[in-house]
Amino acid sequence: MANRPELLAPPEIFYDDTEARKYTSSSRIVEIQAKLSERALELLALPDDGVPRLLLDIGCGSGLSGETLSENGHQWIGLDISASMLNVALEREVEGDLFLGDMGQGLALRPGVMDGAISISAVQWLCNADKSSHEPRLRMKAFFGSLYRCLGRGARAVFQVYPENIAQRELLLRQALQAGFGGGIVVDFPHSTKRRKEFLVLTCGAPSLSSAVPAGKGEDGESCSDEDGSEDEENGMQVGVSERQRPRKKQRTNKKGKVGREWVLKKKEQMRRKGNVVPPDSKYTARKRKSRF
Repeated sequence: MANRPELLAPPEIFYDDTEARKYTSSSRIVEIQAKLSERALELLALPDDGVPRLLLDIGCGSGLSGETLSENGHQWIGLDISASMLNVALEREVEGDLFLGDMGQGLALRPGVMDGAISISAVQWLCNADKSSHEPRLRMKAFFGSLYRCLGRGARAVFQVYPENIAQRELLLRQALQAGFGGGIVVDFPHSTKRRKEFLVLTCGAPSLSSAVPAGKGEDGESCSDEDGSEDEENGMQVGVSERQRPRKKQRTNKKGKVGREWVLKKKEQMRRKGNVVPPDSKYTARKRKSRF
């Protein structure tokens, strides 16, 4: 675990000029990036009509994943926090448009402008607090909220991630669902230490038959799942699904059927922890207002 870049330094510092060139010149990394990008593009499930799509590459780095998008005939916009990585991408004359930015601060894009989004080995950085002002949940809220707005309805976002533990995986998925996405985790080769890969597959808008979470790949390299969509452990396929179809909790009411003060105070405290602006508590909190008429 000590070799994880996220644990060594913030991304804009870790990927300096030396590391950026070292990363891009490694034939092994180039090959891995190409395979992961192809898989992410496959999970995007874009219509096979020959029409180029405008895609967002989050954490695009030096443009290795963007090259796969270009080779498949799509246009793309790349975002990265490392100026050194983007400089290498400019030197390589990648075909995408590039801009410097922190995904944890939100995406400054017009609503509904993107046809899809991918990210290779980047989104897990949101789980870290690299600065005293960083709160992972608030950064994820800004990221997933702005991503939801800039995607067209029914569009997908596919993020290949390396979560450090189960808690990080659940946190990323939970924050995405709270932003309005439907989706879940797709795991390729779950029983292989080296080949195991996790993808956060999200759909923008109401879940439908076309937005169902796809199957992961087994040890034979083929997708395998039961007809009912359950897991097939023997073939090495595992899909973690968590659709946004959860029943809402009922409000706690008192004997008269009114919402209690204790419940209201608890909800207001939860909203404050999420970073929302909440009116201060007072003796009038949860007290029903009289009609003005």
